[in-house]
Amino acid sequence: MPQRQMVSSRLLSLFCVALTAAFLALALLATGTIRSILMAAFFVAFGSCVAVFILQLSARASVAKSQGFSGELLSSTINEMREGLVVIDIDMRIVAANQTAQRLFANVESPLERRITEITRNPAIYDAFLDGVRGTERVGVKVETRDPDRRIFDLRVVPLRGLTNGKITGALGVFFDVTRLERLENVRQEFLSNVSHELRTPLTSIMALSETLEVGAIDDPENNRRFLSIIQKNAARMHRLIDDILELSAIEAGNVKLHPESVPLKALVEDVVSSLSAAAMAREIHLTNMIEPEVNVLADPHRLMQMITNLIDNAIKFNRPGGNVTITFARAERDRIVVRDTGEGIPSHHLDRLFERFYRVDRARSRELGGTGLGLAIVKHLARSHGGEVTVRSQLGEGTEFTIELPNDPHRELLPS
Repeated sequence: MPQRQMVSSRLLSLFCVALTAAFLALALLATGTIRSILMAAFFVAFGSCVAVFILQLSARASVAKSQGFSGELLSSTINEMREGLVVIDIDMRIVAANQTAQRLFANVESPLERRITEITRNPAIYDAFLDGVRGTERVGVKVETRDPDRRIFDLRVVPLRGLTNGKITGALGVFFDVTRLERLENVRQEFLSNVSHELRTPLTSIMALSETLEVGAIDDPENNRRFLSIIQKNAARMHRLIDDILELSAIEAGNVKLHPESVPLKALVEDVVSSLSAAAMAREIHLTNMIEPEVNVLADPHRLMQMITNLIDNAIKFNRPGGNVTITFARAERDRIVVRDTGEGIPSHHLDRLFERFYRVDRARSRELGGTGLGLAIVKHLARSHGGEVTVRSQLGEGTEFTIELPNDPHRELLPS
């Protein structure tokens, strides 16, 4: 065995010994219900042999327990656990539950001494505990709460057996809160689905047109250049999408380093307006930079330009022909850079999700205008990485207003994105 593996193996062994010793010490000091919960938790984590062994040792050492120490410390420790612990007897009555578990059954005053059927109507919970008292271990039982927050738990139930005759005396259930993991998984699946969909549309167009050119349309002078132009347009769209995905992933992972400095805001906005002037002229949109020349903000100039460019570009794309886009600045507790347009506005039910990845108010129009659906998500993460925020206000028929808020304290700490 290589030396590194031997060292790792020894460290792992020492860790297991230390962990077992710590739980053994707690078991020797515990009494009553707390000892039952602890041993049952040991059963879940390490198996029945270890739990029974520690129970036997704790029983032999109980007479030597210090009179100045009770089970209060251990009780407090278990009650502070994030996992919910529930112990039932053979009649399906709850004989012990920590505070986390009791909060799961908030619809009853106290779950103790009540049957499982009295405190919950969830058949998954009942069936899992019923199998437990019948001697069957249940793992991976998904439990969802009905409250407005909708929390999700992974329930594991194991039977509890007597030390002398091995007869089943009840069951222990451990509720693991997997709400955040479940939401992250949903976000991941939605992201993959959206990426696949966004790439499929231009890729299908490229493949269809290239096949058309291959079978003879390349010799058609009336259409071959038009087909090539469409292929180029869709390839550029895919390139922008991939660039935005990589950019957003880097920002979210905290791999983008900010280099804040004092930035002359009016000059930076003028550069953005100049770069977007052709797009604005094509739609007869008037861009107005109303920022005073003496205004400076503390930010990474490249990232600030990226945020403002995204907002002004959106204000041009989704404005009315002949509309206006104004950029203003205000200083209060935070520096506020405001991009306001005179477009048709955004319905209120869309505002809460506007900064989500790939979320679009009008999907067809957004794709037609070349949007990737990631621009506002990038703005949100860049603003937060500066220790600020981005907000939106909109009213149908009157336009939309995006505000980048940046701390104006030069001694602030930049936050991870």
